[in-house]
Amino acid sequence: MHTKEEKMQAFGRFLDVLDALRANCPWDKKQTNESLRPNTIEETYELCDALIKNDIHDICKELGDVLLHICFYAKIAEEKEQFDMADVCNALTRKMITRHPHVYHPSQIDAEDPKPLPYVPSDLGDLGNPRNPRVTTVSQVLENWEQIKLKEKDGNESVLSGVPDALPSLIKAYRIQDKARNVGFDWEDRRDVWKKVHEELAELEVELEKDDKAHSTEELGDFLFSVINAARLYKLNPDNALEKTNRKFIDRFNYIEAHSIKIGKPLKDMTLEEMDRLWEEAKKEINKQ
Repeated sequence: MHTKEEKMQAFGRFLDVLDALRANCPWDKKQTNESLRPNTIEETYELCDALIKNDIHDICKELGDVLLHICFYAKIAEEKEQFDMADVCNALTRKMITRHPHVYHPSQIDAEDPKPLPYVPSDLGDLGNPRNPRVTTVSQVLENWEQIKLKEKDGNESVLSGVPDALPSLIKAYRIQDKARNVGFDWEDRRDVWKKVHEELAELEVELEKDDKAHSTEELGDFLFSVINAARLYKLNPDNALEKTNRKFIDRFNYIEAHSIKIGKPLKDMTLEEMDRLWEEAKKEINKQ
């Protein structure tokens, strides 16, 4: 692995290349925040795709693409004399130090070379500093994080205001529930969530029987929200779980489609029984791989 100095040199070379492209490349010259935004979304999803596949080569490559976009936005802002990459890094550093009082002393927020506090087990006190609460668990860290964010000058106005409106609904539901948990709004016993899941499913079935689309849609949302809640309580990521199932379905369906091509029989001409048989065959074959 590289030293800190080598990492800084590599980042510096990258910024030099970005500056040169912005000054000399016709495409780079004309880019704006608005024109880059769609590509940023695409690059982020490509990174997420590499992460779920655990493709180390692609993770490295896609991280670079996302980094390019981050620095490009900072470059555009620098040209408008709004802020630059150093401001981005400094703001991030201050935020991370402020939100980790169990690691850093508050006086180190603007320090050029902040030093972590020495580790002290919870039974040995809090270093004598009332502004450095004893935090020993992930749960305590997250609770403290949310409280600090609410107190920050430019922080969230409310607990849930930090959840972006544009997040995909499944991820948004998880984040909403997780943030509420950090301030104590959660099930005392995670097993109690199943009563809610069953209740929401029963209400959905009632509306479906009535063929009431509006109320069925509402109850479907409530049911999905409760399932996501259950996943969270059992420390399962519902988005990752659903994506794994998506990929599993794609692999198995592709197997059926490949077989239909092999025998020269289009899928639309196959019976459901034929496709079910191939589906079970696909499960066995793919599990062997």
